[in-house]
Amino acid sequence: MNIKGHEAEKLKDPTGIIEGDRFEFFLELEIDEEDELFSEQGVYLKVIFAVEESGHRIAQYQFLEENTNNSLDFEMEEEEEQAVLAYCSEHYKAVV
Repeated sequence: MNIKGHEAEKLKDPTGIIEGDRFEFFLELEIDEEDELFSEQGVYLKVIFAVEESGHRIAQYQFLEENTNNSLDFEMEEEEEQAVLAYCSEHYKAVV
């Protein structure tokens, strides 16, 4: 799984309940044809990225099929999660 690009926006918390900031990332993915996650439709990853005093974390994520927006029931492997966390950590500042 390679990240080819993204769209991102800062989420607003009108209630003020959530600690820190939240960003919604839509990551454009390149998936190897041999990977079980592969879809001819294309796959992207929706990530809610949390920035708090204690650090950064992935609060939530979901794989979606590109053309249909259907949810795909897959979990990230540990190395994939680390790569996504690093990517979001590097790119969220451009959204602020």
